[in-house]
Amino acid sequence: MHLINIKFLTGYSSFLQVLTYLMIPSFVLAHGDASFQNLKGLKAPIVAGLTSGQSAILTDPKVAIQLGKALFWDMHVGSDGVACGSCHFHAGADRRSRNQINSGFLHTTDPMTAIDFNINASIQGGPDYELKASDFPLFRFADPADKQSSILFSTDDVVGSAGAFMQQFQTVNATGDGTDNCGPKTDPVFHINELNTRQTTKRNTPTIINAAFNFRNFWDGRANNIFNGETAFGLRDTNAKVWVATSPNTAKKISIKLANAALASQAVAPPLDMMEMSCQGRTFHDLGKKLLHRRPLETQSVHSTDSVLGQLRHNSGSGLNTNYNQLIKKAFNNRYWSAKGDFGRSTSGVPYSQMEANFAFFFGLAIQAYESTLISDQTIFDAPLTKDGFPEKYNDTQKRGLTVFNDAHCNICHSGPTFSAAANPEILLKAREKLTYHRLVDRTSLGEQSDKFGVDNTLMDLGFTVTSVAPTDYDIGLGGKDPFGNPLSFAEQYLAVLADPSKKMLDPVKVVTCEFDNPFSEDFNGSEWVADKLSTGICKTPSEKSIAKVPSPAIVNAELTQPNQGRLSVATKSAFKIPTLRNIELTGPYMHNGSMKSLEEVVDFYNRGGNFSNQHHFSTLVFPQGFTQQNKKDLVAFLKTLTDERVRWEKAPFDHPGITVTHGHQQQANMLGTGLANDRYIKIPAVGKNGRTKKQGPLMPFDSFLKP
Repeated sequence: MHLINIKFLTGYSSFLQVLTYLMIPSFVLAHGDASFQNLKGLKAPIVAGLTSGQSAILTDPKVAIQLGKALFWDMHVGSDGVACGSCHFHAGADRRSRNQINSGFLHTTDPMTAIDFNINASIQGGPDYELKASDFPLFRFADPADKQSSILFSTDDVVGSAGAFMQQFQTVNATGDGTDNCGPKTDPVFHINELNTRQTTKRNTPTIINAAFNFRNFWDGRANNIFNGETAFGLRDTNAKVWVATSPNTAKKISIKLANAALASQAVAPPLDMMEMSCQGRTFHDLGKKLLHRRPLETQSVHSTDSVLGQLRHNSGSGLNTNYNQLIKKAFNNRYWSAKGDFGRSTSGVPYSQMEANFAFFFGLAIQAYESTLISDQTIFDAPLTKDGFPEKYNDTQKRGLTVFNDAHCNICHSGPTFSAAANPEILLKAREKLTYHRLVDRTSLGEQSDKFGVDNTLMDLGFTVTSVAPTDYDIGLGGKDPFGNPLSFAEQYLAVLADPSKKMLDPVKVVTCEFDNPFSEDFNGSEWVADKLSTGICKTPSEKSIAKVPSPAIVNAELTQPNQGRLSVATKSAFKIPTLRNIELTGPYMHNGSMKSLEEVVDFYNRGGNFSNQHHFSTLVFPQGFTQQNKKDLVAFLKTLTDERVRWEKAPFDHPGITVTHGHQQQANMLGTGLANDRYIKIPAVGKNGRTKKQGPLMPFDSFLKP
């Protein structure tokens, strides 16, 4: 049903709830009940060819998990002591509070403020600043319930994660010191006087728990569902290839295409990122040369009862009793590592082996194997339902909170078993339907028209929303491009194909117009459209065929020249991946920019309908709610029922090796290199399968670590 020329009402009204109901994807509404959102028994979508078939990539999946867990927590993976786990050590996220501010590098319209720190109204912040509770939220209103009230403070700064020092890569050390040999570089932003501080990431760190269910990863979706064996960009990166042995002495480079492997695509990005983990210029070949003959976690404690690594624990209690070379040989088919010969050379002229040349391939798939075990599905929400439709262990407050969650349309975006519409469609629909294709693009009515009268029919990437956390130009998110100049958005790719039918989708994504919430036939007349050839074989019934129409290329190109692209608007700029709500109590700070410290601040944000009204703001979903104080308390109580006690107490599979995490600086020289500030640390102890001790206590929310 299409609604036009309906004047929007304000406040929390039954009319607007009905309006919202009519304008959201029907397949999401159909599965918004509590039973459908139960996660128990679900597994991550299968990666074809990974563990099955005569030429399966993994010959021992159990060893691949051991390899992945070791690589994830090993501080030697980074150039200067940073592990993947350094930013994901607390319920899969990062709870650090010192040296966590980025000055707004992604601010597109003001290059000066993008490198200028301004985290609070006192004009404090910057490198080594320790966040306080009073710094949050980063956007503050005179009336927290009214986004039309005066703004007391706002900033383009971001609460991210401290990573690597800015340095230039030279060589690696294959033995001994686990830090790379890197040359000094002057950092114009992250420094204390003449000493460089560790850089901080441009976005907040999301949890990796249950990330195995995501169709794409990263806030902007750039970690592709297809893993190409080398980089994050799937089939977009035509140069990405993997060496495969054809005989004992020969090998050839081939392109690979592993679907449902967004975790692997994500995993290979941070180790080479000069802001997160690496000195500038390091390659995965170099990282392989550094690690292959080392003992995994050789300087880190491993608990004797570690659920994955305990049986490999070295007698010393530090690291494992094997090396990475041996683990790869046991885990992976020998055609990926057994060939002899020269597979390229390092800057010093030393040749790489096939195993070193394929190290990104091993790294990505091993990390995916490990992270796929981090499934959080044992919450009180996942308990059997009573006759009244609530989980059996819910109290009255939690029941009221779940009712508020559904009545306030939170379950539209935070849908399915992971509480995220960004999940793989196979998971979002719990395989209740046989999927002939993955529905990833829709055309629906989510935003007001520019004249504030009625709604626009807008193309969108399902699982990504414009909620107006910050102004669009602070971070365009999904509206950005990959390194090859292509749009990250599937919807924008689709428009480019409509404008020029000789083009193909960069990603293997099928878009079916007869299943749009609002098909093109509603806005274009018979002289403007042509048959949709992409829907052939799916739009079968007469009614489906009648609306399987797309604008002709001439009409598309004419519309694209109109303000806001006329009838072909796209909701991608400042759209971000919808995060899971599971364990949300423990994974603050919240939003892509880390701008909120607590669930209470998040609820206030949605109660006022966002912070701004960006173009294509999802106003039919994110509008002023008019919550009472009791509504808010009940909603927060419900959200806390999504915490898995195994995560809270780090019981298997959420146990881990010990790790030393950097936490700000001391204003003196660092032994790691010339011109670097000395590090402060948090020592995270090793935890075994039985979890944290009573003395250690459970994991706590982010805001509990902040001083006033």
